[in-house]
Amino acid sequence: MGKVYLTGAGPGDIDLLTVKALRVVRNADVIIYDRLANADILKEAKSGCEFIYVGKEDGLHILPQDEINEVIYQNALKHETVVRLKGGDPFVFGRGGEEAKYLKERGISYEIIPGVTSAIAVPAYAGIPVTHRGISVSFKVVTGHEARDKKQLQVDWELMKADETIVFLMGLHNLPKITKNLIEIGKPKETPCAVISRGTTSDQRSVIGTLENINEKVKNAKVQRPALIVVGKVVDLKQDLEWFKVNERL
Repeated sequence: MGKVYLTGAGPGDIDLLTVKALRVVRNADVIIYDRLANADILKEAKSGCEFIYVGKEDGLHILPQDEINEVIYQNALKHETVVRLKGGDPFVFGRGGEEAKYLKERGISYEIIPGVTSAIAVPAYAGIPVTHRGISVSFKVVTGHEARDKKQLQVDWELMKADETIVFLMGLHNLPKITKNLIEIGKPKETPCAVISRGTTSDQRSVIGTLENINEKVKNAKVQRPALIVVGKVVDLKQDLEWFKVNERL
């Protein structure tokens, strides 16, 4: 049996791939990758490496998660080095924990290679720090959509009353619901809000507004997925801290 590397691909910019992730990609016999992993990473694989796409998108899953788990397992029985390449970090809404548990129950050796999470990197590329002295001393990272097989809500909106930064991942489709819920629990309508599309890439795009008007602004701008949402006073820092020039690479 081989070993599986549950590997974070980072937020999009290939330069944010970790040294360790690059090393295992170059040594992989098979790479099982998802939609959010930068496809250029695959070019680093050795000759003869097999590629298996198991991407997910709203309303379209190549394979359900249970079958992805089995694909990883079956490849570990055939190959020495299996890389499961996942956008961002494997343990930040990446289902990495489920995959690791599945492998452990079947006696497969695995290793977790953390990735740079989009929850921090994407706002940073837009000039928005998730914390800043005197403005926000903490932040929450929240899923933008909850598991459809759950009978009750998993997100406790009451916990978001605090004056801190909130980052919603994969929440573009539910933006109207998110803003409505935040206003209903007492967040001021004037609370700054940013929606950042395709962050850290040459196609990065930001829309800035408030909880009251961000939905209309995003609709008019025709924002594309993947996108994340940042809510909080730190959004106002963007005008002073923005540094990343779209379509320019270092």
